[in-house]
Formats: sequence, structure tokens, C-alpha cells
Amino acid sequence: MFNRTRCLQITAALASISLLAGCGMLSEDDGDGAKPIVVGTTSAPSTLDPAAAWDGSWELYRNVYQTLLAFPTGSTKPQPDAAQNCEFTDGASQAYRCTLRKGLKFSNGEPLDSKAVKHSLDRIRTIGSKVGPKDLFGSLDKIETPDELTVVFHLKTSDATFPYVLGSPAASLVAPKMYPADKLREDGKITGSGPYLLDSYKEGAEAVLTENAGYTGFANRQNKAVTIRYYADSAKMVAALKGKELDATYRGLSAAQVTDLQTPESHKLGVQVVENVGAEIRYLVFNPKDPAVNKLAVRQAIAQIVDRGTLVSKVYQGTAEPLYSMVPKGVVGHKTPYYDKYGAPDVNKAKKILKDAGITQTVDLTFWYTTDRYGSSTADEFTELKRQLDETNLFRITLRSQPWKTFQEGYKGQEYPVFGRGWFPDFPDPDNFIAPFVGKENAVGTPYESTEILNDLLPKSRRDGDRSAGVDEFEKAQQIFAEDVRLLPLWQGKLYVAAREDIAGGERALDPQTAMQMWELYRKTSW
Repeated sequence: MFNRTRCLQITAALASISLLAGCGMLSEDDGDGAKPIVVGTTSAPSTLDPAAAWDGSWELYRNVYQTLLAFPTGSTKPQPDAAQNCEFTDGASQAYRCTLRKGLKFSNGEPLDSKAVKHSLDRIRTIGSKVGPKDLFGSLDKIETPDELTVVFHLKTSDATFPYVLGSPAASLVAPKMYPADKLREDGKITGSGPYLLDSYKEGAEAVLTENAGYTGFANRQNKAVTIRYYADSAKMVAALKGKELDATYRGLSAAQVTDLQTPESHKLGVQVVENVGAEIRYLVFNPKDPAVNKLAVRQAIAQIVDRGTLVSKVYQGTAEPLYSMVPKGVVGHKTPYYDKYGAPDVNKAKKILKDAGITQTVDLTFWYTTDRYGSSTADEFTELKRQLDETNLFRITLRSQPWKTFQEGYKGQEYPVFGRGWFPDFPDPDNFIAPFVGKENAVGTPYESTEILNDLLPKSRRDGDRSAGVDEFEKAQQIFAEDVRLLPLWQGKLYVAAREDIAGGERALDPQTAMQMWELYRKTSW
């Protein structure tokens, strides 16, 4: 394989490995700075309104909307963006005060003041979209605006993670006149205050971004314009990169495509690869509404059979690694409870689990996955899972799939007995790999009311601003997950940015939510 020169930049929760040749300093292209950077991705927005998206739409939001706090490159703690400063004003982490920067405006000229902040966040809870981020604001009680630059968040319970939520695209700030308080905006436009303006948008095809000259915030824009092109087929995206129709690609590359882009032949075509070892995970969700899945023995038997090593080797070819917890490696508190409990894959142990529960006949189950959210390898992944389970004669698996929008409606409507999901962190904290999956309403649409996690472990972990202080609680929560097997972690992936050789900044472009910060990309004058 092509021997790439590597430079290593480590952050607390994410590591980025720059594969740029020589890793040397290269000058920006002053004469071509206005030419748009064209980026391809398979992760098209499901909506342009932040009140109705808790998914890959955040990639676009990060670049066109502003948040009170944000995560500059290399930071794992939220830093001021639209806010000048923010802090808890009590010892119980229940009152959080932010002071806004002076003179902020939305792209339509409306002031970005405390009332606009209150409007932006209140409407998320008022609208209450099933596929929106309202659950991230579960600890929020009320918002006060004592003056035009001051916002005070009163929380129902102690929640030291609340600043992290404010630093995520879930808390995107919108212009009150353009975004109704009680319904979604549906005109296909965006009015924000972020680094870029949405100049034009074709759903599922293209978003054209131009610099927002009025932007005031943490982002240091390295380019003046970015065009994002959306692909349903990653093969076409790779072909466009090799054919110089794209400057960079992100999300959706299959393992085979990553390997191909790292070959000398691709290098000769002027392609480079940046490898990001991040906190992206894949997992199965079991819906207890289904009579078979409702049986703990069925879920535990599947956990006993699934061979993550073979799955990763056959399908992902070194671009992922087996995962034995919902909290991935690199995040504080990571353990391996699923391996500790189930050990190596063992059909005989699975058979005994089922027999002890009185299950002696083959269990029929339908596994669902989405065709256009996580890349073309998803189908191969589920084919391999089916093979592993079918060959035991303990299970008979039927595979079904849907495009993301339909799939999302299905799992939120609890229509699927077993389905696959991916998780890109909302913020770099172990809480974000536990809390979103529990409760009557949660990110996967299947109620999981673990009393100990909800009433004891999470509240304890959220009292201390020192996030390492809650390690014991997170370790216990991971053990409960492994016992219940309502979720089955499969693998932890690496993220790849493939780009033309004249494009720099790819090693700095991913934030802790693994959204691409388009402003970090720029053209070079030489290679």
C-alpha cells in the first residue's frame, strides 16, 4: 500500500492524523481565494430547520448558524461564539448565564439579542418534533432575558453538560421573524448568523455557501465560498473527486473506496487522504414492542453470536474496529462491558441462553437499515450480520431497508423490531453516549426507562463540572446496557476526508461532533 507520511495531532477525545505529503507549511492561494471549495458528501440535510433535525443535517448547520458556544479546532470544552462569556452562577449547576457579544445580527438584519436566543431554543420544545433535538434540552426549565445581552437558563436539575448542548448545532440560533415560534419554517431557506450564508439550495443535490461578511464569532474563515454537493451513491462521489469535479469528499466512503484512494494510482491523480480517528459508532437497536425481541434471552443470544472482528475485517477492511460499549475508545470512562459479559462469539453459549429461556425453535427476525445515510458499506454490513446469525440455525434473519427520511419515520414510529443506527457525538462527553438512548422519549425512538440510569447515575454524573468525576457512574451505566442488550454496539469507525492535493486544512476541519468546519479548507499555491 502507498506509504503515506503522517503527522499526529492529538486532542483529548479525538485524534486527527494528517496524511498530507511531507506535512509541510504551504502558502494560501491569494489569487484564487474567491473560487468556491467544492465538497461532496452522502449526508444530505433532512431539513433546514434546526428544530426538526438531530442527524447529519448538523453538518450544514455548523456552517450557516451560530451557537452561543462552540468547539474550536482542538478544543473538547465549549468556548464562546455568539456569547462573549457563559458560566454557572450557582454551585449546583442549575443556573447558567450567558452574555452576548454586542452588535450581532442575523443575515436579514434582525438583532441577535437575548430575545432571539430565547425564541430559538423555546421553539424547539414548543414544536416538539419527534426527529428534532428537544430531548437534549430535557434539563431546561425556563429561559430569562433580564436585558438584551443577558440570557439566564434555569435548569430543572443539576446538569454540568448543559454548556456542551449549547455548543452543539442543536442550539442553532435563528432569526425570530423568519422562524415561527410554533411551527417549522418550510420555504427552503436559512436565516442565520454563522460564517456562511446559504446562497442557494437544491434538496438532495447542492448547497451553495458564500461568506457572511457580517459574521462575528470564533471561526477564522480560510475561504470565501463553499459548494456542498450531495450524493446518494458514494461511487459517483469518488469518481467526481478523481475527475476534479470535487475538491474534497466527506462521509459515506466505503472501506474499499478509502483503500483505493490511498493507492499510488490515486496519488498520481492528485488525491490525498486525511484519516480521523473519532467517536463515530454503529450499533443495533432492539425494540421490545416486538414479541420476540421483548425476550431478554433473544437479545443476549444475538450479543453472544455477533462476531465484530469478522464483521470489521470483511466489510470495513481496517477502517473501523470492534466496539464493546456504547462509549467509544478515546472518550472518558470507556470500558468493554459487552466483551466482559459475553466474551468471544460462541454459538453453544447462545443456544444455552435460548434453551434456558424455553426457546427451542428458530427465531425469525427482521433487521432494518437505511440505504443512504452511512455509506454503501451498510448493506454489506447487514448481509454479514444475517450470515452470522443464520448459520447458527438459531435465527432466521430477513433484511429490509429504506431511504433515510422514510427509515427515520419508521424507527421513530417503533415499526422496526431490530434496526441499525449510527451515532456521531453531539458533544465530546460520555454522557452523550448514554443519556440520548434512555428515557421514555430518546434518540432511537424506542422507550428505554432504566430507573437506575435515569434516576441515579445520570443525575450524579451531572453535578460536577469536572467531567472525569463521573467515571464510576458511566462505567455502571455501560454495564447495565450490556445486561439489558437494548442496544448492541458493533464498531467504532475512522472518518476520512479525501481531497485534491491543492486543498489544505482537512486535518483541522472536523469538530468534536464530527461535523466539517468548511471554513478550515483552503487552496494552496504549491504542493
